[in-house]
Amino acid sequence: MHTFQTSGTDLLELNPFEKIGKDWMLVTAGDEERVNTMTASWGGMGVMWGKDVVFVGIRQTRYTKEFVDAQGTFSLSFPMESYRKEMKFLGTVSGRDEDKITESGLHVGYEDGIPYIDEANLVLLCRAMSATELSMKDMLDAGIEGQWYADGNLHTLYIAEITKVLVR
Repeated sequence: MHTFQTSGTDLLELNPFEKIGKDWMLVTAGDEERVNTMTASWGGMGVMWGKDVVFVGIRQTRYTKEFVDAQGTFSLSFPMESYRKEMKFLGTVSGRDEDKITESGLHVGYEDGIPYIDEANLVLLCRAMSATELSMKDMLDAGIEGQWYADGNLHTLYIAEITKVLVR
């Protein structure tokens, strides 16, 4: 396992559009007995309810969502570009069907009982504060449904407090 140092959100120097949208992240949740992860490129960072937060959308059919809902905590892990192949794999295979983390060659670490991907350079430990199931009736942009939700598989939008930042 790799060594991380604890940092504060005030020391983060990153572009969330680049880090999340282009580089991608791994949303990991579970416990010591069962864990799952998924690749995500939709989300953001900011301040809500007086807390430093992330928001992330997880499709309602994703296996990882079951772990987030059960635990109420999750991590966002940001591996280096050299792990792009593994991240693509984790985004296309379901953990319901196989142990995709082991098959990817990546490893799980734990901090404060929250699983994360050990190959990351940056890990955000998160505690869910809200979960909102998106509905097409709430969409103000008429093009969203046809482009992103034609199959009816909508996201749950989580807003989560960043409880700890781990950096390499």
